[in-house]
Amino acid sequence: MRFSSVSYSTHTLTMTSSTTANHPPLHQFVQSLASPLYLNHLASQKYLENPAFVAYLSYLQYWQHPPYSKFLNYPGPTLKNLELLQQEKFRTDILSPDTVARLFEEGVKKSLEGPGS
Repeated sequence: MRFSSVSYSTHTLTMTSSTTANHPPLHQFVQSLASPLYLNHLASQKYLENPAFVAYLSYLQYWQHPPYSKFLNYPGPTLKNLELLQQEKFRTDILSPDTVARLFEEGVKKSLEGPGS
C-alpha cells in the first residue's frame, strides 16, 4: 500500500492512496490487521516507523465503534491489534518471531474459549 498524500486538519486525517485495482477496500485493510504475520510484514517494510502511517493507524481507531466494527469478520483480534499498534514498543516488538508466535497462540486460545469469553 503506497500513500500518495497525507493531509491533516483539526478534525480529520485524510490519506489518499494511488488508485489501482490492487488496493482493497478500507475494511479489508483494517481486517488484515488481525493477522500477526501481516503486522510483522508492515514492520519489516518500515511502515510502522513512518509517522504518517502511524497517524493513520491512530485515525482508524474509529473502527472500534459499533457502526463500523459490525463490518469486521474478526473484530476481537482486529481491534486488539489496532490498539496494540498505538504503542511504539509493540510496533518494534512485532518484528520478533516470538511476538508473532505469542499473538498466534493468544488468538488460538481465545478462539477455543468461544465467543463472549
